[in-house]
Amino acid sequence: MNGPNAMKLVLLAAGIAILNIVVLSPGLIGVEIGGDNALQSAFGVTVLFMSLLILLYGSYALLFKRPVLAPVRDLKSREEYIAAVQRYRNVKVLKNEIAQALDQLERIEKKKLTLLVVLRQRFEPAELSYKKFHSVITEVEKLFYLNITGMLNKLGVFSASDFSSLDDQRISTQRSAKVMQQKAALYEEYLAYVAGYLDGNEEILLKLDQLLLEISLLGSIEYKEIDEMPCMKEIDLLINHTKLYKQ
Repeated sequence: MNGPNAMKLVLLAAGIAILNIVVLSPGLIGVEIGGDNALQSAFGVTVLFMSLLILLYGSYALLFKRPVLAPVRDLKSREEYIAAVQRYRNVKVLKNEIAQALDQLERIEKKKLTLLVVLRQRFEPAELSYKKFHSVITEVEKLFYLNITGMLNKLGVFSASDFSSLDDQRISTQRSAKVMQQKAALYEEYLAYVAGYLDGNEEILLKLDQLLLEISLLGSIEYKEIDEMPCMKEIDLLINHTKLYKQ
């Protein structure tokens, strides 16, 4: 069980305990079970029974029930992408790739926020220069998440247990050796695609660092001159290449 779920379970149990104390304590509501008042007894028993049911269901939901994750094509928020990537965090053969992807998801958010702060310091939101830079940052962020989507689609072809079994299986016969070699080659091909998407995102993060440097060094600049900035040319080339690839 992860930390957040453990905390939720503790809070749930504490809440149920406080409710029962309030309902059953003589100094508070003081519902008496087994007394002369049959309605009061029934209410008290109901509270205890419902408390037990809620605690059992809450424990099951937090300890054993798997969260329902959206399909890759429906992912929208950064949190949803992080949750989708974390599905593979316990796969030993993917340990480095998943750690890198999660690190990239953290860095892209920080870089975007930093760029927006610097933009607001240099330009007014109504200025064409601001809008030009802002639109480019938005497009680059879309490319970043497009790469994460591609990575997840490749990983989604196999289950997490498939990757784990590849790392654990032993070959006993010549025939199984040949099959395992073919299977391993296929997995390696998919992992190469994953590495390619991660490398692409590293390039995007580098371009954002370069853009941040160029914006911070800007003096006065005309809107039409923005497209001539070295980093903007490289980013435009990256965006256009990706759009061409998608067609």
